[in-house]
Amino acid sequence: MSDTASTRATRNTPDRPLVLAPDLLPSLAPLLAAWVPRQRWFAGKGQQLTGFTLVSATELLPCVSDSTAPGLLQLLVRTRQSGQPDRPAAGDCYQLLLGVHPALPPQLAPAAIGRPADGPLRGRTVYDALLDNRLCGLLLERLRVPGRLGALRFCHEPGAAIPSGLPARPIAVEQSNSSIVYGDTFILKVFRRIAPGVNPDLELPRALAGARCARVPAPAAWFEAAGAEECGETTTLGVLQPFLRGSADGWQLALHALAVRADFTGSARALGHATAEVHTALAQVLPTTELHRPQLAAIAAQMTERLDATARAVPVLAPYRARLRAAFDALAAVGHDGRGWAAQRIHGDLHLGQTLRSAGAGRWSLIDFEGEPARPPAERRRPQQALRDVAAMLRSFDYAARSGPGGGDAWSLEWAQRTRAAFCRGYAEAGGHDPRSAPELMRAYETDKAVYEVLYEARHRPDWLPVPMAAIRRLAAAGDGTTTRGGTTGTAGTAGTAEATGAGAGAAEATGTTGSGGPRGAAGSARSDGRG
Repeated sequence: MSDTASTRATRNTPDRPLVLAPDLLPSLAPLLAAWVPRQRWFAGKGQQLTGFTLVSATELLPCVSDSTAPGLLQLLVRTRQSGQPDRPAAGDCYQLLLGVHPALPPQLAPAAIGRPADGPLRGRTVYDALLDNRLCGLLLERLRVPGRLGALRFCHEPGAAIPSGLPARPIAVEQSNSSIVYGDTFILKVFRRIAPGVNPDLELPRALAGARCARVPAPAAWFEAAGAEECGETTTLGVLQPFLRGSADGWQLALHALAVRADFTGSARALGHATAEVHTALAQVLPTTELHRPQLAAIAAQMTERLDATARAVPVLAPYRARLRAAFDALAAVGHDGRGWAAQRIHGDLHLGQTLRSAGAGRWSLIDFEGEPARPPAERRRPQQALRDVAAMLRSFDYAARSGPGGGDAWSLEWAQRTRAAFCRGYAEAGGHDPRSAPELMRAYETDKAVYEVLYEARHRPDWLPVPMAAIRRLAAAGDGTTTRGGTTGTAGTAGTAEATGAGAGAAEATGTTGSGGPRGAAGSARSDGRG
């Protein structure tokens, strides 16, 4: 395994040249090659990891050999895998926060990565620093004081009050990123797979805070790499936001309602209000555009390409391909009359697990604006039709109904029908239009989502494949004019259907590589941390 060190490698003091050592990454490479592919956030599953390239390195806490205290090393490394183009920027870039300890305490044994056999860290134990409360506390202290350290820059909002000494509690559940809760005050999201530019999970909440939209926790601080990538763009590495103590995520609330056979329409209607308020605020503070026939045709073509690729990868989808394409053909056709459809910045990965309801007033908040991490950053930042978020949330209600205790029985399917309709009513009341008035768009976005989910389930959880495949059958039946259970061809894919089929919550990051999807099928199912 060959490895190279970038000239961008830095160090924080001239007398400790650890991060400039040319053998730093080569000495760590054998350990990382075994550890990185096992992590939930690693996107390259299914391809052999052949090497790493060092993008940058920063010593956040000195890793001196004669000290009994832990050191903290932050790395940005680019992976090389079999089948990738042979060029420097071809692989994915990951952020690694590595603790260095001469003798790892027993309680940190699960965090161990290994002991390098040579190089500047020879004989010391390297471990996942984000499982060490002490080192997590150091990150908060760095965020309290703006400034630059090596390749990193720490920033916070003017006037943000970040107390010192808050106890750190890493969130143990596996997600596409790593999260740390500080006391009951803040939560830090550390991005693992990174891309050049400002992450939407920083950009959009800051914009919404400027618009005084109280539906989204406003960032207090963040850290970034200045010009770490080849393009020289600043790259967001982590975001600190308020911890919404006592809040419950929408996925767990929906499952509880299903378990006790309780109505959820009031909550769904209020969530529709919250979603429309966020969309309205984003449209006010960030650029918007209109989608006309060429743009709609291009979107439909991209959806068709994803369908064809997934049908090749998951043969069980192939018999439905022609009828599913009808939804995308209909999307391309809606622009023929010259009508334009508004496009704006949206959440991009909206489902019940990305929502929190406060314990007291029952007020909904939306969280995690990163978008679907597997999609290219430029695509995630592009203005899109707001109905894409709506369709994803409707699928999430369906997914809850089929995943809940009733297992998709008649009552659960009826629950989904009522809940989906209530969400659309709430959205219309707060946003000025009813999503069901655009059935072609809704059906196309829901079909695209279901195809996306089929790929995820087939690759990662074959036992869950029947869930999105139920949606595929319904949507395909709508494509050939067949009336389906609980809905008609005119409303398939909108709130009127009783067929609870979507995997919107469980496979919101349905990429076959990365995502927040938990073992119970929902990206929010493992989240009870006050933010999601």
